[in-house]
Amino acid sequence: MLGHRSDGDRVSDLSTTRRFMPFLSPRRNASLVYYSTEIEIDAALDFLEAQNSSRHKDRPMTLFHLFLRSLSIALHDRPWVNRFVSGGRVWQRRGVWITFSAKQELADGAPVLTVKRAFERSEGLSEMVDALHDELLSRRAGRQSTADKEVGLALRLPGGLLRLGMNLLRLGDRWGLLPRAMVETDPMFSSVFVANLGSVGLDAAYHHLWEYGTCSIFATLGRIRVRADGARTVEVKYSYDERVADGMYAAITMGGIRECLEDPSSLL
Repeated sequence: MLGHRSDGDRVSDLSTTRRFMPFLSPRRNASLVYYSTEIEIDAALDFLEAQNSSRHKDRPMTLFHLFLRSLSIALHDRPWVNRFVSGGRVWQRRGVWITFSAKQELADGAPVLTVKRAFERSEGLSEMVDALHDELLSRRAGRQSTADKEVGLALRLPGGLLRLGMNLLRLGDRWGLLPRAMVETDPMFSSVFVANLGSVGLDAAYHHLWEYGTCSIFATLGRIRVRADGARTVEVKYSYDERVADGMYAAITMGGIRECLEDPSSLL
């Protein structure tokens, strides 16, 4: 109902300036801050080699898994970055939800799968990796998510009706009228959207946020590079809606993600 949402609680203890920011900059893409960090991954790669020595070869632990784990811990421990703006108000998200994309197969023109998942603070690293392998295996085998089915049905509508439907969805989101079942399965209603560009040999890139949904952060991982001093590194680039928390709070949070990856034993 009005003033209430199924996915968040309204944040009331904000400064006057921060309460006013959603009205000063009503669009996410007019409120973006860009942040880039270089992460040394020698320790992480050694950690992965040790972990994978006892894992099934078809279910390896990867650097992307370590990043997702680091990101989820940061969102739990630094909850201000797990907020979003809707209807001119700032909301604290209930739970940590991360959406990521993956190619169905490594080939030109292969479809991109979008996976949204809740990440619990108490979940173990190995447990998380197995769950993600299970999800991707079922999706690559042809299982459609609820969101995939809904989009497929929507695309059967004439363009005018589809635009009208999207406008009604945005209005329902603004007023907190969307049902919980829809919000929990829609990948655009997430804490962070992540793209692993390094998995297809690309460098990290800044990405826009979507005006539909509630995602306040987009993160991209680039390919592994070797510095002049021989250290292996990856670059991570973030696009961040500054209306949810100030830049210093966000920068400290993202610095914590880097520290976790550079000391991966902390992820256990």
